[in-house]
Amino acid sequence: MSEPVIVCDRLCVELDGAPVLKGLSLSVHKGDFLAVLGPNGGGKTTLLKVMLGLVRPTSGTVTVFGGPPGATTGRIGYVPQSLQFDRAFPISVREVVLMGRLSKSRLFRRYGREDHRKAASAMETAGLTALANRRIGTLSGGELQRVLIARALAGEPDLLLLDEPTASVDPEMKTTIYDLLERLKANHTIVLVTHDTGTIAHHVSRIACLNCTLDMHEEGSTLGRASLESLYGYPVDIVEHRAPSAPTASSTPSGHRHA
Repeated sequence: MSEPVIVCDRLCVELDGAPVLKGLSLSVHKGDFLAVLGPNGGGKTTLLKVMLGLVRPTSGTVTVFGGPPGATTGRIGYVPQSLQFDRAFPISVREVVLMGRLSKSRLFRRYGREDHRKAASAMETAGLTALANRRIGTLSGGELQRVLIARALAGEPDLLLLDEPTASVDPEMKTTIYDLLERLKANHTIVLVTHDTGTIAHHVSRIACLNCTLDMHEEGSTLGRASLESLYGYPVDIVEHRAPSAPTASSTPSGHRHA
């Protein structure tokens, strides 16, 4: 088995006195593409923040690249669910992507030739070259999510943490984002928080069901409707989780909704 990138051991987190994560043990290894499923409020975003060093565990331990969370931020690319900004602010796609180079630059130093080269490469990977000079306030939701992914890639991360990158994105753009992640998984370890229960099985290597506590599903396992409905509390799609190259089945029964 490849080297561990993230190790959580009996992780517990309380926020404002309420338990959010309870006794969570999880290992993410180099080359993994892990999807984290679960209802809103189930602790998915909190788990990412723990990995980033933004939230401290109440008990238990977490290591990232063998050290404490937050100690190796230059090796991590984070893609938030959304970007809060003034849409009238005059900043271009290229300028946003260049921000991903800040972890590689000395404080107050201007971007150099290498920074611009890496930003251009990230935009090309994300299919944004033609939009480089566009103001981000004019972009669609899906285009903006690809900008955030490109910003993360510009920092040359080994680990990508993505918090629902396809939320509020139309189906066609959602497909392009998953196609992009499919290409990125060859060279990156990926942890993806998502509600796309009927889509992720085509792409990921492992699935974690999280609702305060954790239930892992490895390749070859099937997430039945009963398991998912217990997790979410309402009818959802079946996810048959096989190796990404193998045929994958999903079902959307009449009257059921996606998680």
